[in-house]
Amino acid sequence: MDITQRDIDVLWHPCTQMKDHEKLPLIPIRRGEGVWLEDFAGQRYIDAISSWWVNLFGHANPRINAAVREQLEQLEHVILAGFSHEPIVALSERLVKLTPKNLTRCFYADNGSAAVEVALKMSFHYWRNQGQPEKTQFVSLQDSYHGETLGALAVGDVALYKETYAPLLMHTLTAPSPAGCYAKGEASYEDYARQQFESMAALLEKKASQLAAVIVEPLVQCAGGMRMYHPVYLKLLREACDEYHVHLIADEIAVGFGRTGTLFACEQADISPDFLCLSKGLTGGYLPLSVVLTGEEMYQAFYDDYTTLRAFLHSHSYTGNPLACRAALATLDIFDEDNVIENNRTLARVMSDATRSLEDHPHVGEVRQQGMIVAIEMVKDKASREPYPWQERRGLEVYQYALEKGALLRPLGNVIYFMPPYIITPKQVYQLANIAHAGIDRATREL
Repeated sequence: MDITQRDIDVLWHPCTQMKDHEKLPLIPIRRGEGVWLEDFAGQRYIDAISSWWVNLFGHANPRINAAVREQLEQLEHVILAGFSHEPIVALSERLVKLTPKNLTRCFYADNGSAAVEVALKMSFHYWRNQGQPEKTQFVSLQDSYHGETLGALAVGDVALYKETYAPLLMHTLTAPSPAGCYAKGEASYEDYARQQFESMAALLEKKASQLAAVIVEPLVQCAGGMRMYHPVYLKLLREACDEYHVHLIADEIAVGFGRTGTLFACEQADISPDFLCLSKGLTGGYLPLSVVLTGEEMYQAFYDDYTTLRAFLHSHSYTGNPLACRAALATLDIFDEDNVIENNRTLARVMSDATRSLEDHPHVGEVRQQGMIVAIEMVKDKASREPYPWQERRGLEVYQYALEKGALLRPLGNVIYFMPPYIITPKQVYQLANIAHAGIDRATREL
């Protein structure tokens, strides 16, 4: 029995309607190297989406491999309650230096959703410790996504993931997104962001006494369709959160570590959030690890005698795993040694050039880009920007075509996007663009 059938017999895959695999081939991968994934038949695929946005420097990266291998011979794991180890101390010191100012404390978890849960709970608990237990509500943006555990899901706004579980979720508030410029036909992303912020400002003013925090994905709403917005919104939001005494949670799980053109997206607005959530690229795509960075005021609000019950008693079994921390340290070393951010700016220009011709495609409404992320939105009618019905699954057509041509392009509905490892070459970028163009041609033909 081959591995595909063995898989189908026992596995239930994430974010998948398993019935699709009656017709859509499942692809077991045997090995990875650089930007390439190779299946058991020897077919290779360019990993254009960094294996769900986690892989920064390629599969089987020799430097990260060596670091994890060395750590494996020393310490594989230890409880982090009452114990510590060198990799997590060194990683925390590095992150405090690299992240926006005033983020001085690191609290670790296992994955992105868990980091969001930590930030939500910590914000709520802070206000309780400060004698303001009425501040219990959270604000997020239209079309936002912050994970799929119940707290993270509650502050998201993608119906596909959230609607079914609505009866299980806490009530949250939703503000209009600043990332709808294309849909509204506005000429200026900055003007649109300022206009959209008016609703957020009114909400903060009205509800400030009840609000614990606002949570946003800085600059790019990824799972919501790679929707992008101007940094001015973050600057205005930071000012308003300060004015109304509401925490700001920056979910940079997907956009941190160079994806948007700077090491962290918040840098482009010159702001520092109260909580910064990081994961995905933190370990270069090697091992699960997430961290919430926050400031000294937050830390001191929980610092007291145990009997006061002010401590933040949140934990995960694999919190701060040494192997994951060593992978993260090796990843940060590559940033230091290889001039990654500057090189990415060159690659981003290549991605722009390679996809420019798609702007004239009769069924492409917009090609948008933020740093190392390019999104191509297919539409039924270019003039009116009428979308294709989601039931037609046009994006799936592009996905299948790309696999035939040796590329992994997993769309978000009708949005095809590139979020490749940073080691991709210009030639490979053009190869992806050509595959995407041909795939969109095939997917947008009349059914």
